[in-house]
Amino acid sequence: MSLTELHIQNLRCIEAAQLELHPRCTLIWGGNGAGKTSVLEAVFLLGRGRSFRTRQTEQLVRRGAERLAVFGRTQGRVPHAAGFEFARSQGAQARIDGHPVGSLADLTLAFPVQVIDPDIHKLIEEGGRRRRRWLDWAVFHVEPRFGEAWYRYARALRQRNAALKRQAAEARPWESEIAEQGEQISAARRRVLMQLEPHWRAMLASLKCPPATLSYAQGWPEPLHLQEALSAARHRDEARQTTTVGPHRADLRIAIDGKPARDVLSRGQQKLTAAALTLAQLKLLSEVAELLPTLLLDDPAAELDAPHHADFVAEISRLRCQLVITALQPEIPGFTQPDRVFHVEQGRLGPV
Repeated sequence: MSLTELHIQNLRCIEAAQLELHPRCTLIWGGNGAGKTSVLEAVFLLGRGRSFRTRQTEQLVRRGAERLAVFGRTQGRVPHAAGFEFARSQGAQARIDGHPVGSLADLTLAFPVQVIDPDIHKLIEEGGRRRRRWLDWAVFHVEPRFGEAWYRYARALRQRNAALKRQAAEARPWESEIAEQGEQISAARRRVLMQLEPHWRAMLASLKCPPATLSYAQGWPEPLHLQEALSAARHRDEARQTTTVGPHRADLRIAIDGKPARDVLSRGQQKLTAAALTLAQLKLLSEVAELLPTLLLDDPAAELDAPHHADFVAEISRLRCQLVITALQPEIPGFTQPDRVFHVEQGRLGPV
């Protein structure tokens, strides 16, 4: 699967742009603040319905504009036309092949995309929310029933939380659905982590990262079933007016010698270890789901010394997926000559 055509309107500093991307490697180069990363954000929006830089989509709309729009075409086993719009007055809308999507998860199926950017160390450094989202993207592709379970769980969770704020007794009827779907979510995550483990160990060794372990904290006390945990937490949940146990509170724990990796690793080591996680994830998807997502690389040389950068480039080259890369110069250190090059300056893009 690769993105062949990209149209952008009113995204950050880009008023209008049209690009034909190469199925192998496309380079976007220009100075700081020119709009390079905004192009990657546009690609990411098509596959995720959100930015990888901010949770506030409104911040992406160009100053003085009412709405942004991104449109793209993919090629692969099932080609698609995908579109994403955000209007300040109406919110977000997404379409696939001209039809409104029922869920942003539908975008992921139509156009799978992943990113490695200078902030990837936050996958190690920050709390569980970012790691849950990272893990669930892979589980969604590997476990066919995961999307439905997560949708039903999220709906029941919203209803229970609303009831806790309104009338606590009304919260109990939702607990059986939360427990049933939550157990399925947790089991699917564990299965995928087991499959990921050998790729993770191999990638750590290849990138010469400190040995680290992965473990899954399910979001409620073990060995309780989720139904039991919900009952035990009921009084606390009523007092806090929110559900405090369940897979929405889970975490992917990354440790070195029993200590949290964020407390042990330097910033550069965190970045490399997080990159190892993502590259292992892509290896897994290639092996299990026969899927090669488009990979976005935002300034891949940042904060890596020459030996580690060479190892990083070698592993990416083995993936054989579509690459869209940004750089400050019209070349990518360590990579072969890109197949297509665009220059961006003050939000204006042109082929080179």
